[in-house]
Order: sequence, then C-alpha cells, then structure tokens
Amino acid sequence: MKAALRSFPAWTLATPLLGWLLLAGLSLGSDPAYKALLVVALLAGVVAAVHHAEVVAHRVGEPFGTLILAAAVTVIEVALIVTLMLAGGQATSALARDTVFSTVMIILNGIVGLCLLVGGRRHLEQHFELKGVNASLSTLAAIVVLTLILPSFTTSVPGPFYSAKQLGFVAVVCLLLYCTFLFIQTVRHRDYFLPTDPGSNADVHLPPPSNQVALISSLLLMVGLAAVVLLAKAISPLIESGVARMGAPAALVGIIISTIVLLPEGLAALKAARQNRLQTSLNLALGSALASIGLTIPAVAIVSIFNGWPLALGLDVKSIVLLVLSLFVSILSLGTGRTTILQGVVHLVIFATYLFMTIVP
Repeated sequence: MKAALRSFPAWTLATPLLGWLLLAGLSLGSDPAYKALLVVALLAGVVAAVHHAEVVAHRVGEPFGTLILAAAVTVIEVALIVTLMLAGGQATSALARDTVFSTVMIILNGIVGLCLLVGGRRHLEQHFELKGVNASLSTLAAIVVLTLILPSFTTSVPGPFYSAKQLGFVAVVCLLLYCTFLFIQTVRHRDYFLPTDPGSNADVHLPPPSNQVALISSLLLMVGLAAVVLLAKAISPLIESGVARMGAPAALVGIIISTIVLLPEGLAALKAARQNRLQTSLNLALGSALASIGLTIPAVAIVSIFNGWPLALGLDVKSIVLLVLSLFVSILSLGTGRTTILQGVVHLVIFATYLFMTIVP
C-alpha cells in the first residue's frame, strides 16, 4: 500500500482531503478569504479528478476508462439534484430540466467544439470511428426529444408537463435506451468505440498501473468528484451575487455551475484531442451527455411520481430551436468520420449564441 501511495504526486492525494475539510468548515463561508479558498480547492479538485481518471482509464483501457469518469460525475450530479428536489419540494420542478438542458448544450457545443478546434488546429484533420459516434448521437437525439421537447406538445396535461403515466413510460424508455447503449459500447460492439489509430496515443507505450494503484485512484476519483460537485454548490451564492450585479438572468447561474461540474470531463476530453485521440474525446463528451439524461430523468421521475409533484420537462420555443440546431449540426459535423477546425468553430458559435441568448433573452 505504501509503495502504491508513493507512486502518486502528493498534491493528488491531498486535494480531495482539502476539499472535504473546507466543506466541513462552511460555517466560515462569509469570510472572503474562505470563499477564495473554496474556489482554489474546486479548481485543484478538478485537476486532481482528471489525473485519477486518466490513471484508471490507462488500467482498464477504452472505452471503459472514459465511461468511468462520465458515469462518476453523472451519478454524483444526479444525487445532488435529487437531494435538492427533496429539500425544495415543488419549487424545484424545473431544476432537472434546466440542469440537463445546460449540460447537453455545454457538452455538444462547448466541449465538443473546443476539442474539434484544438485538435484540428494542431493536427489539421482528425479521424474517429463513425459507427460509435453515430450510435451515441442517435441514442442522444431520441432521449433528448422524448424528455425535453415532446412534453411541450402533449395534451393529457398542459405542457411543459407529462402526466404521471407518461412520465413513468418515458423514464423507463430513457433507462432502457441508456442501458442498451452501454451494452453496445462495452460488450457487443466495443470495437466501435476504440481509437482508430491506437499509435496516436502517447500513453499506449507506458506500462499500465497496478491493480492497487488503479483501485486507489478509483476511490480518490469518487471522493474528489463528490467534493467538486459540493464545492460548486457551496460557491453558488457567490456566483448568484455576481450574476445579479451584472444584471444577467438567473439562468446564467445554472450554466456556470454546470460548466464547473463538467470541468473534469472537459479537461480530459480536451487533453485527448490535443494528443490526437479524438475518439476518446467524443466517447467522453457524448457519453457524458447520454449519462446526464439517461440517469437523471428516471431518478427525478421516481421522486416526482412518488411525491405527487409536477415535473416541468418541456423547453420553451427558443431553447427547442437551439437544441434541435445543436443536434442537427452535430449529426452533420460528426457524420463523415473526420473533422477540421471548421466544425469546431461552428459548434462554438452555437454555444456563444446559447450563452448570449441566455443573458439577453
């Protein structure tokens, strides 16, 4: 055990502990210096989480490595949303919708756009396995339409709500689609999600870490990600006050917090794109978007049905247009198996439009 611990940089072991120690002292949160420490611990926790995710990924290989980071972040995020719903009651009926929508827009346009731009700038043209990306996008499109668009047009109850029966059906369908996608990704057609050029991975020639090292990294990854999500929630009042001073809509707060929570995945995906491992980047980005909806909607549906609370899922017309545009452009830009900086710029322009329209509705 001591030998395994010595293989880690000291800061990667100390950072998760620091985050939890600061969370334990939140009663001091009114002190400006303490708030600054929370922000520093949050950013350090993100970097540490990426490090441990890469250790685990190198041990288990693709596509399991990217799946671990995406699933870990999503499970913790779902737990946080459910906790907030139980604490806030019916007042939080739109929390899941707003969180999932901002997460999908950040991933499809912000993270994917940056990866395509950075990778294309460095390597001119990048390649990936088209079958895997098509499987991810088709599943994501189906789940997104069923959960965020269709509720605005049903007639059993006025939108943006589903009736209890409709909500239960859609929750089961979402879970079924996500589980089927995981089966395809990890068992039946795992080769669809493997890098098309394994030699482009700079880490492939390094010996994989031992089982003990990978286990320690897995534990530290979960502990660190939990601290990251809770720290993001802890500094949300600071973000809210800053947004209020700017005179921006409150919806911007959710976007900022979602961005912080997605930082570990975003940094890992960006690093992979720089190393010409675009397949890994897309596995991580699209897998995170799928997990965010595929796990969040069933979980919040159970809470809503059990407590008899309405659950607002349908988006307004402006958001539907931006979401459909994002899916349409993603299908086109990732439909050839190769990308350049052009696709990255297009996605980032849509992301900038989404941010601008949020601030200036």
